[in-house]
Amino acid sequence: MHAKPLEIETLLPSEDWASLSSDIRRRFAAFHAPVVYRGVLTVRRSWLGALFAWAATPLGQPLLSRNGEDVETEVPVYPDGRGGVVWERWLLEAGRPANCVRSTKGLGRGGGLEERTDRGLGMELDVFVTGGALVFQSRGYFLQFGRFRLSLPAWVTPGTCRVTHTSLSPQVFRFTLEMRHPFLGVTFQQRGMFIDPEATIAPKQAAQLALV
Repeated sequence: MHAKPLEIETLLPSEDWASLSSDIRRRFAAFHAPVVYRGVLTVRRSWLGALFAWAATPLGQPLLSRNGEDVETEVPVYPDGRGGVVWERWLLEAGRPANCVRSTKGLGRGGGLEERTDRGLGMELDVFVTGGALVFQSRGYFLQFGRFRLSLPAWVTPGTCRVTHTSLSPQVFRFTLEMRHPFLGVTFQQRGMFIDPEATIAPKQAAQLALV
C-alpha cells in the first residue's frame, strides 16, 4: 500500500495557501506529476561551509561544495513512491563533473514536515508564507538509521536552513537558500532563476528578464 502523498496545503492555514500565486500552488500540490525545472544557479559557501560539505560526504554529499556564478542547473522533482517528494539539483558546469544534491520532503512520525538525504541526515522543517513566497525553514537536524534517531546540536550543523520559492511570473520563479551557523554566520548561499518546462524562453534569458 502506498503512503498518502505529501500535501503542503494541509500544513498551512487555508488563507495562507490561498494567498500564494496559482503557479506556486500548482508546483507544490499533491499528486504533481514528475517535472524537470531548468535555470541558472549561483552558489556560494564559506570556509566553514566547505568543511561541512567535506564532512557530510559519507551521508550522500547533501551539501554543494563548490562556488559558481550562473551555473546551468536542472531540478528533477518526482514522487518517491512512499508519500514523499524527491528534489534533485544538478549543477551542469562546463568542464567540471556534474554535481547533484538530492533530498526528499515528507511527513515525519509526528506528522510534521521533514527533509532527508538517502543516508539518514535530515531536517525538521517549518513551512510558512511571507510576502507571497513559500518558505521552508529548518527547526533542527537529526541522523536516523532505522529506528535509531539522534538529534544534532546546532553548533555541529551548517546552521538554520531557509529556502524560499518566489513567483516572478507564471513561468519564472526564484529559488534562494541560506544556511546560517548560530555562531559563525552564513555557511551556504544559493540563488537561482528557473522556468517551467512549458516556457519557451531559454533559462539564461529567463534569469535576465526576471532580475529585479
